[in-house]
Amino acid sequence: MLIASPLLAEAAAVIGGYLLGSIPFGVVATRMGGAADLRSIGSGSIGATNVLRTGRRDLALITLLGDGGKGAAAVLLMQWLSGSAAIAAIAGGAAFLGHCFPVWLKFRGGKGVATFFGTMLAIAWPAGLAAGATWIVMAAIFRFSSLAGLTAAAMAPVYVFLFNQTPEAKLWMAVFMAVLIFVRHHANIRRLLRGEEPRIGASARLPPAADGLGRNGGPPLA
Repeated sequence: MLIASPLLAEAAAVIGGYLLGSIPFGVVATRMGGAADLRSIGSGSIGATNVLRTGRRDLALITLLGDGGKGAAAVLLMQWLSGSAAIAAIAGGAAFLGHCFPVWLKFRGGKGVATFFGTMLAIAWPAGLAAGATWIVMAAIFRFSSLAGLTAAAMAPVYVFLFNQTPEAKLWMAVFMAVLIFVRHHANIRRLLRGEEPRIGASARLPPAADGLGRNGGPPLA
């Protein structure tokens, strides 16, 4: 434990986690890779799904690993610094919030699915694996990336409760991320209800999102 003060540890978790989560790996990767402006194509989102629409799988993989890794890094770093699972959970939630509402991009970020999985695996890996398995099963059956992500997010608090003996802080973090994922997927939910949501592997390209928040109709992690 390197941070002895609980108040200082909480402040570091919130501020540090948010700033770490705010790093827009999709934007950075596409700019450094010479690809098109990520927010002017496809869904307008900054996640790996939209990066894939540039035709650069290498940049999409970098984005996927970066977005997932920053959530895991926030959790593991604060766990090491504070020695507290609760503080680590706060850091993970803050990193997730930073990805969805990054200060560097005028609070217009991604939908958080990759960061959600990275955070879940770091804070409660059995629950994270179960959530990942849920995504795979739902995607295989229904072929909707958004539905798979929403189902995995909804089940995550249940998995945390089942697989952890002291789940309070982790449970609240999972609930927080699940709620925010549903909020960020409001357009996808409407399209699912109307029967207009593209399936995984669909060739149709989506126009840029008018609200700048992005859409999610392709591969898993936006």
